[in-house]
Amino acid sequence: MLGENTDEVGKRVVKPEWIALAQALADAAGAVIRPLFRGELQAEYKEARSPIVTIADREAERAMRALLAAHVPEHNVLGEEFGFHQTGSPYTWVLDPLDGTIAFSTGKPTFATLIALLEEDRPILGIIDQPVLRERWVGVQGQPTHWITPSTQQLSRSKATTDLSRASLSCTTPDLFAQPDQQQRFQQLSRLVHITSYGGDGYQYGLLASGYIDLVMECGLALYDFAALVPVIEGSGGVITDWSGDPLTRTSRGEVLAAANPTLHRQALAAIQERGKPHPSLS
Repeated sequence: MLGENTDEVGKRVVKPEWIALAQALADAAGAVIRPLFRGELQAEYKEARSPIVTIADREAERAMRALLAAHVPEHNVLGEEFGFHQTGSPYTWVLDPLDGTIAFSTGKPTFATLIALLEEDRPILGIIDQPVLRERWVGVQGQPTHWITPSTQQLSRSKATTDLSRASLSCTTPDLFAQPDQQQRFQQLSRLVHITSYGGDGYQYGLLASGYIDLVMECGLALYDFAALVPVIEGSGGVITDWSGDPLTRTSRGEVLAAANPTLHRQALAAIQERGKPHPSLS
């Protein structure tokens, strides 16, 4: 029966056909997105100051949902564009067809398609796919992450940086930190690292998994924004949690701290949990 495979300690494992299906989902989304990138698109604003949505978002998710309906109709599906299809299964596919719609709509190839499979509340399979650059990270619970590019497929390894003062920090935009406490926490970490850069959406987490970024800190993320990241980061040797250091699950608040290794994560976590004077720029 689907989902009843177990390993030597009785823990359910990710079936190879589910990994293949996840890659097929990314292929299907990419086939929709690539021809539309830098094309003539009519953008629609969801609401004031929120991300825009395009036909690429909707059609990519439709393509993925069609594959899931054909291959695993018994599984739940949660997508950013078309909501939650619930079947009562312990397994839920979580889809963000175009994470970084603003980047996409402004011609920047730093968006990503994010695909995750949850068992109950925990992500057990994740894909970060950049369809224009044709880079893909495939993360599976308990297995090393694979980084697939047009020229090679290799294991993805995060950096061994353990000195916070030498680390690089990334965030999509400082506008994510809308509340004073959130701003203070981010600044507490930013002022301790070597460099802080912005931009990247889901793609920046793939770069962390491949050793180009040391830290990512964000907030205000939905489940479809972070679920796929967990197996990818963990399988590369990194750590990804919420701002309290707890695992990211279906019920997490969307405050994310990712680090290239456990030592760096502990330092970053201590920095954002420090209760001191606000950074001068926030006072």
